[in-house]
Order: sequence, then structure tokens, then C-alpha cells
Amino acid sequence: MNILANDGIAQSGIEALEAAGHQITTDKVPQDQLEAYINKNSIDVILVRSATKVRAELIDACPSLKIIGRGGVGMDNIDVDYARQQGLHVINTPAASSHSVAELVFAHFLGMARFLHDSNRNMPLEGESNFKGLKKSYAKGVELRGKTLGIIGFGRIGQAVAKIGFSLGMHVVVFDPFIDKKTLELSFFDGQKIVFTIETIMKEEVLKQSDFITLHVPAQSEYIISTKEIEMMKDGAFIVNAARGGVIDEVAVVNALNNNKLSAVALDVYEKEPQPEVQLLMNPYLSLTPHIGAATGEAQNRIGTELATQIIEISKEYES
Repeated sequence: MNILANDGIAQSGIEALEAAGHQITTDKVPQDQLEAYINKNSIDVILVRSATKVRAELIDACPSLKIIGRGGVGMDNIDVDYARQQGLHVINTPAASSHSVAELVFAHFLGMARFLHDSNRNMPLEGESNFKGLKKSYAKGVELRGKTLGIIGFGRIGQAVAKIGFSLGMHVVVFDPFIDKKTLELSFFDGQKIVFTIETIMKEEVLKQSDFITLHVPAQSEYIISTKEIEMMKDGAFIVNAARGGVIDEVAVVNALNNNKLSAVALDVYEKEPQPEVQLLMNPYLSLTPHIGAATGEAQNRIGTELATQIIEISKEYES
């Protein structure tokens, strides 16, 4: 099969696919040139992350396509149902990046709790002239241990977040409309394991009880967190959104930060990605990353290998 990894793929995936006799290119083709490129090169498989969109129009215009692969979890940039109706296979890697995203969530939580997001901006500017002043400004950090972690959305990533939260000594509360109870296993380096069960509660209760809140939901038509929900939260709560842009009302978040309702908020995804609003980029109470939840070498290797394995298996249908 001819494979276009338009948003890239790890070397582990390339090697596995080439070893199985497939041809793969990692050329980055602009969205408006995809149709011509796919048809000219008889592309059978297109692999994307979040940047490239595979909509019905592209599917109709490219009859050579057999497989659409998403390196990651969410597939809102692909018309999945339509593609499958046309006989295409649509695959993704829902488990491969869970731990990487979960670690980023806590990188933000820990950083915000100790003002690292702001200190890293100001130390280069004032560290020499105002060391004592900065020390005083950042002297009211908080520990995560003993605090309540609220998780909205309890799929694979939410579950990975819960495991880290437990390991830090946090109380974990969860909302998910599709899950009543989940049993998780926390494994340690020496082979020891702890099994624990979480029963989900109402979203409003999660918002009221939590000191730290994180979202792990697919793209939505409406905000999951806006002014109404923020008003339910504890004063001084922290929020991380490493799920999808548009699940948090960014204007409401900025207002809550300016009014001291929230202590700090972290965003890895944005409503106007890849051009976030300037007021977000300049806000000292926001901890910001450029959509890097799954951007670790380990996760990308797992993603590449999982995509390759699925493609190799599906390709057997076309060889017989």
C-alpha cells in the first residue's frame, strides 16, 4: 500500500510498515493540495494527527483511499461515519498517548501550584534586580497532596490522570455520563500493584468539591466549563484543559482569573488553534503549551507501532 503520513509518524512505525512491504512518505501536503496529491500518487492510506482534516469532500474526491488513520485519540478532524459508510477503514490509537497526556496535566498542575509558569517568565527579567521581591511573590504555593482532584471525562486519559493523582496522595472525584464505576490498577516499578474502584458522581458535585479540575472529553458543540460552572467551583481552584479547544469558555476563564475566582488555568488546546487569542498568550495566570499532550518520544513510538500493526492487518484483506 502507498501510505501518506501527512502529520508525521515515528520511525518505529515507518520501519514496521516498510518491513511489511508498504511504501510510506512523510511529506507534509497542505490541506488544499491533498486531493491532487492523493490522486496523483494513488495513496491508499492517509495518516493524520490533529492538523490535517479528512472530510467527506476529500473522501469522495479520492477513490484510491482505503484507510484513514489518526495518530491519537480524538477523531473530530475526520468524518468517521461517512468514511465507514463508503467502505473505508478508520483507525486510531486510543491508548498510546494516555500516560503522556496525563503527565502533562500534572506538569501544569504542579507548575501552577508553585507559580512556575509565571516565575519562568519573570526570573530572566527581574531575577538579578528583584530576587527578594519575586521570592515574596511566589511564597504562597500549595501542595497537591491531600487536595481533591476532579476529573471530567473518565476514558483512558482520565483514568491515567486518576492513577497519578492517587499516587500523589490526592482525593479523586470523577464525572462521566457513560460510566458508573471503574476499577483501576496502579502498578509500581518493583511489580507491586494496588487496585482501587472509583464511582462517578454528578458533574456539579465534582465542580463544587475539587481543588484541581481537569477535562478529558471529546470535542463538544457547547462549553463544558463556562461562567455557570466556574461559579460552582471553590475559590482559588486550578483548571487544566488538555482535551479539545472549545470545551472551556476562554472568555469566562479570563474573567474568573481577573476576578480572583480561579488561581490559575492551564491550556494545551485552544478555541482558535493554531492562532490563540492574544489575551490568552499575555495573561500571567495562564500556563500555556502548544497542543503537546501526546508529544513524547515514548507516546509517538507507541502510536507509530500501533498504526503500523493495524494497517498491516487490514492490508491482508486487499491481498487475498
